[in-house]
Amino acid sequence: MPIEQMALINKGFARMLVQSILLTVLVLALPALGGTQEVQAPASAPAKEAPQTPEPAAPPGRPEPAPAPIMEPRALDLLKRMSATLGAAKALTYRSRSTVEVPAKTGQLITLFATSDVALERPNKLRVHVTGEVPNFEFYYNGTNIAAFAPKNHVYSVASAPDTIDAMLKFVMDKSGIHFASADVMYSDPYTMLTKDLTSAFVVGPAAVDGLPCEHLAFMGPRVNWEIWIDTGKSALPRRLVVTYTDVQNFPRFLVEFADWNLQPKLAASHFVFKKPSNAKQIEFSSPTEQKAQ
Repeated sequence: MPIEQMALINKGFARMLVQSILLTVLVLALPALGGTQEVQAPASAPAKEAPQTPEPAAPPGRPEPAPAPIMEPRALDLLKRMSATLGAAKALTYRSRSTVEVPAKTGQLITLFATSDVALERPNKLRVHVTGEVPNFEFYYNGTNIAAFAPKNHVYSVASAPDTIDAMLKFVMDKSGIHFASADVMYSDPYTMLTKDLTSAFVVGPAAVDGLPCEHLAFMGPRVNWEIWIDTGKSALPRRLVVTYTDVQNFPRFLVEFADWNLQPKLAASHFVFKKPSNAKQIEFSSPTEQKAQ
């Protein structure tokens, strides 16, 4: 999974903190989920208790050993099936609803809610409209340029960009600090992005998201825990993603839920072209490094 950094988007665009998007999983529930039932002794004979050999305790001052990582092939197969569905779509649209926890002035984590409407056409067109408690903005990419418009502040930025969505997503993060809540499903091969540096994977079990039957999967990677819910229908689409940042104080969480998927939308080329609003002021994109220096 690519590491995205928290960033402040410059001059009224988006003063929003976006945590590094890395992924990992809660393994504390694993023993209860993967256990097998013991065979009971016949009723006529008392069950014999096997002698218990106490596990050696860790020497004083040394931490307990970490649980051994688990890599279940079925979890990877389900993730790969989802990735194949998304990668095969020449165009797609969906709506995502996300929450992110960010530190307030007091150090307390507060939860911000956002909604993103996404339209994508491979290999090089993307439009995203973000609303909610986070800074609102519209983003356009037409294969040549990126443009972002903040309607509240009535400012916009335009810059040349790489010629594929895959290359553009990293470029726009480096260029402006803009990160999309559902960026990982936008790539042409989500499986490769999601499994980068993966250390653990297992199937939690069946679940439902908005009434749709899903498989709940859990994964581990460096500095993050992440879980994903993939619907069990023919489409195998992602329905929910939860990330816990284990290398950040208080372990903030990020959640995104997906709805209104359309894998065969009819999108006009003009849908991805930015038209400068009247009286809007143009400003330059500012990188996260430049923003920190201000």
